[in-house]
Amino acid sequence: MATMTTPEPTTTARIAGGSFLISDPAPADCFFPEDFTDEHKQIAETTANFAVNEIMPASDSIEAKDFSVTKRLLKEAAELGLTAIDIPEEYGGLEMDKATSAIVAENISKQASFSVAFSAHTGIGTLPLVWYGNAEQKKKYLPKIASGEIVSAYALSESTSGSDAVNAKTKAVLSADGKTYTLNGEKMWISNAGFADLFTVFAKCAIPDGPDAGKEKLTAFLIERGTPGFTQGKEEHKLGIRGSSTCPLILTDCVIPAGNLLGEVGKGHHIAFNILNVGRYKLGNAAIGGARMALNNGIRYAIDRKAFGKSISEFGLIQEKIANCAAGIFVGGAVCYRTVGLIDKALAGVDKNDTKEIQKRIEDYAVECSIVKVWASEMLDMVVDETLQIFAGYGYVEEFPAERAYRDARINRIFEGTNEINRLIITGWLMKSAMSGKLALMPAIKKLMDEVMSGPSEKIEREGPLGDERNLLANAKKVTLFVAGAATQKYMTQIADEQEVMGAISDMIIEVFAMESAILRAEKIAARQSGDATDVYVAMARIYADKAMAVIELAARKVIAAVAEGDMLRTQLTILRRLSKHDSADTIKLRRQVAQYVLKAGKYSI
Repeated sequence: MATMTTPEPTTTARIAGGSFLISDPAPADCFFPEDFTDEHKQIAETTANFAVNEIMPASDSIEAKDFSVTKRLLKEAAELGLTAIDIPEEYGGLEMDKATSAIVAENISKQASFSVAFSAHTGIGTLPLVWYGNAEQKKKYLPKIASGEIVSAYALSESTSGSDAVNAKTKAVLSADGKTYTLNGEKMWISNAGFADLFTVFAKCAIPDGPDAGKEKLTAFLIERGTPGFTQGKEEHKLGIRGSSTCPLILTDCVIPAGNLLGEVGKGHHIAFNILNVGRYKLGNAAIGGARMALNNGIRYAIDRKAFGKSISEFGLIQEKIANCAAGIFVGGAVCYRTVGLIDKALAGVDKNDTKEIQKRIEDYAVECSIVKVWASEMLDMVVDETLQIFAGYGYVEEFPAERAYRDARINRIFEGTNEINRLIITGWLMKSAMSGKLALMPAIKKLMDEVMSGPSEKIEREGPLGDERNLLANAKKVTLFVAGAATQKYMTQIADEQEVMGAISDMIIEVFAMESAILRAEKIAARQSGDATDVYVAMARIYADKAMAVIELAARKVIAAVAEGDMLRTQLTILRRLSKHDSADTIKLRRQVAQYVLKAGKYSI
């Protein structure tokens, strides 16, 4: 029986996107909330204080769609520098790292409707200009965006092309003299549409020259409110985030200067998809902040609520809910900040004016960004659901906070590309990278296939408080590679047509990344400190690893049953049982430990 210790860091080099399936990173290779600098902590505190002291007291006005209040708060956020994080200094911005931007997104998300308005303005509303605007456009608009003088918005979706954005029906036609574009069409579900001043609008436009001359391809344009032919429809009445503005935009012979073209004709898809990668990891951070807010409300209620002669916080099933939520938030912090840390590391040393290289390096983490979006949005749904259940009947009543949190959370599985689309991106991107040789997944799959077909291998004993979970993680990666290999052998290049299989493999990939992130974060903390808090971090990682393995095994069975039959099916299921075999942790004891820790603190303070 071999023994292995937790690996020590050997390099601080850039880590390739998607490589976590075939690598074994050390805790020091990853960025987590425990690695925040003093500046990060100060910005987090400033943002959280602004949310508590300024945004939350205005919540009723925000929910009533008093957009003058939303615009005022955006201006106040700008005065604190919160809207300028991603804008270059020469245009009035702060030009800070992506971790700072993520920290702001998390801490401002205590009021979901305002968080949507803020994110639409600072993220998808701003970055197209930062990355693709020419010098004149940047000089004209970015200082005003940074100062909150104008509010920005992003108009991509249409009634017939939500996630299928490249098939937009809106058209843009260049005038004969080349001086103007005329746009016709309609955009749907546009955040900030009711009060934004500047819109990035996508339309099909004919390529003027080259091999694709005459073909209509997605192109981006800048349109100001008040432009003739550019109007907004009625506010949508939504299930949640009711205080945010969501309207259709109607373009009827809308004429804009040719200088309002953003980027190049026919390259709008690059703008759309690159911006969405950033939107996805920011959404993940906002979901963490929303989950923390919801859980803290649930904890306070559970402590105060009496039933059968005692606080309901003493009941095992309530403690189980609290522990599940706490573990979810802990793992969420690991998943989100590990991803943004990878991006910041990849951007280190890149010329800040080389926007193409910046976009290229962020795009390298498309898988991780999609994982963050899917995992965090679904974690938030779990937390608000469990919180509402803690409130019981009161949770269903509007005057209690659980009701609105429950409604507000639901949109996140649709925003920034539906979770279904993102699941297809995860598996599809990795498969494409494997086929092209960008990632050495195919050799890893072949090596694993040879290993599993040769029979059981020697068990490796790993040391440390999470040694068993390390073994579980190693086997989770093997199961995922094994199943991906079996599916690839079955379907070859046609695997993209098997969406259920793609989705199940994606679920496995997501859980591997989340499990590993939780373990690495807990190990990093344990190496730095000791005591009850550290024990709780370890407990949360163990809780999650046990749950993740169950999800992976179930998804693996689903795929194997679809790709094999007869003796091959039985052989593959035998291999799966061997790889997924493990001793279950006492999760009841672990959950009680976590719940009692946060209940004693009176909030999730980790």
